[in-house]
Amino acid sequence: MVGKGTIINAIAIIVGATVGLLIKNGISERVKHTIMQGIGLAVVILGLSGALQEMFFVTAQGGIERRFTMLVIFSLVGGGVIGAGLRLEEGIEAFGRRLEKKFTGLQGGFARGFITASLVYCVGAMAVVGAFEDGLTGKIDILLSKSLLDGVSAVVFSASLGPGVIFSAGAVFLYQGILTLLAGLLKTVMTAEVLSQMSLIGGILIMSIGLNILEVTKIKVGNLLPAIFLPLLFDLIVK
Repeated sequence: MVGKGTIINAIAIIVGATVGLLIKNGISERVKHTIMQGIGLAVVILGLSGALQEMFFVTAQGGIERRFTMLVIFSLVGGGVIGAGLRLEEGIEAFGRRLEKKFTGLQGGFARGFITASLVYCVGAMAVVGAFEDGLTGKIDILLSKSLLDGVSAVVFSASLGPGVIFSAGAVFLYQGILTLLAGLLKTVMTAEVLSQMSLIGGILIMSIGLNILEVTKIKVGNLLPAIFLPLLFDLIVK
């Protein structure tokens, strides 16, 4: 069944976030703040390692070479222009606020929990590669691993950021579901190199999310989301 991995992933997030809400009152604000700093550092490292893994490779002579440099620049700049023009970041924030207003009894910060969790779960390499692998081959090994990681992190996210994290499961379901269907349609033109390029961009965006969690800066990652798909567009144009 195509899409089964995404369904499992969404359920894992809901279960993890629910557990986090049940135990959040037993965690002090000081501990929550420390936990969020730990998560921020982990997200930065995961994003950085994923990006470096795709950008650098070992040559036959044993040296290390860099690849996709110009593609990264064009993708991030082009994706940023598209995202800013469409005001994706503002749209995501507005959607989060509408959810917060619709469901009574949800405390402030709902939008932040929804946005942060949704971006962390959606823009990583595992989301892109896992969804495409599901659509291309029917294998869900990557998404099963991602489900475990997302479920555990959802406990901490929801305990720190509130109920908005639960609704990120819907974003994951739609995003990965669309990617899975897209992969099925593009099965004849999708290449391993394009997947690596998309994973590289995803790793960079994940690192950006980590920096935001640490409050080092405020990068509008939502506006940069189109950058993930530009390598595929470039490849189709060149062909």
